[in-house]
Amino acid sequence: MILFSHLKMYKPINYLVTFIVTLILTNSLLSDTYAQRLVEPKGYPSKTIHLVVPFPPGGVADLTARIIGQKLSTNLGQSVVVENKPGAGGVTGSNFVAKANPDGYTLISVSANHSANPAIRLQLPFDTKKDFAGISLTSSGAYVMVVSVNSNIKTIKDLIAKAKEVPGKINFASAGSGSGTHFAGELFRMNSGIEIVHIPYKGIPEALTDVIAGRVDFFLPPLSTVSGLIKDNKLVALGVTSKERSPTFINIPTIMESGLSSFEWNAWTAILAPAKTPKNVIHFLNNEINKILISADTHQKMIEIGANVNGISAEELDEMIASEINITSLIAKRIGIKQE
Repeated sequence: MILFSHLKMYKPINYLVTFIVTLILTNSLLSDTYAQRLVEPKGYPSKTIHLVVPFPPGGVADLTARIIGQKLSTNLGQSVVVENKPGAGGVTGSNFVAKANPDGYTLISVSANHSANPAIRLQLPFDTKKDFAGISLTSSGAYVMVVSVNSNIKTIKDLIAKAKEVPGKINFASAGSGSGTHFAGELFRMNSGIEIVHIPYKGIPEALTDVIAGRVDFFLPPLSTVSGLIKDNKLVALGVTSKERSPTFINIPTIMESGLSSFEWNAWTAILAPAKTPKNVIHFLNNEINKILISADTHQKMIEIGANVNGISAEELDEMIASEINITSLIAKRIGIKQE
């Protein structure tokens, strides 16, 4: 205010000076923020990085963690150990990481169920929005409806027709209550107007065992986790949940094509760190992981498992997860999923 006290008689000049000073200060702040992003953390990493997967081996969060972990280890010259800590729909492993030392040596590979847990659990031992810091979105893609090769259900229309003939007799598997696979099944129920029974499992591999054996009628896992089983004719794919067909499986129709025009549900995975992890570590890892994601061999591996690669900033990931939490909470209320 003192700076402009002698300019009171010259309002236009006063406004101009105010604008210029504000612009200089703003640019300075932006430059400082940008500079902080570019500063590599000294001596990091100097020891093993632990990448926790809060699910059993075999799921999409596990697959992407192992693809990226191997490359990250090579590029950084330090071991990256993938550790599976399953339980409670991802809560056990997530709680472990939320309470870990925020030094960049304990990370977590999560799936879409990370944003769904607040919608279906009354009490979580952590705050999903506040206790984690986003690093990198590692994949995105469709879910796919699959049935046993011995099933007499051959199309989405077959499934809907049968479910209407015997209400409450058709069941579907999920990788746990509140998982993305659970929401996918419930959204299908809501959109098709059928009455089906939800059977939760500990994880995707356990659910797949019973689907392949024909003990469960259908399952909606991420396409990336069952691409090999579909190629080997161990599962029959009825439809994908995306707006468009998968380039890798162009013969699989979308569920929208099967008559449910408003049905869409996408899977994603991301790597996070405990909140309060230094920003320069976050941005360093974001840059390193995004470089891995756009490399030709990694990109090809992702395509082979039916996953898309979308490198975004850490800040954009935080915004995306916050939005997903709000969306899944609204969906949970709409389809009647109760918090437990």
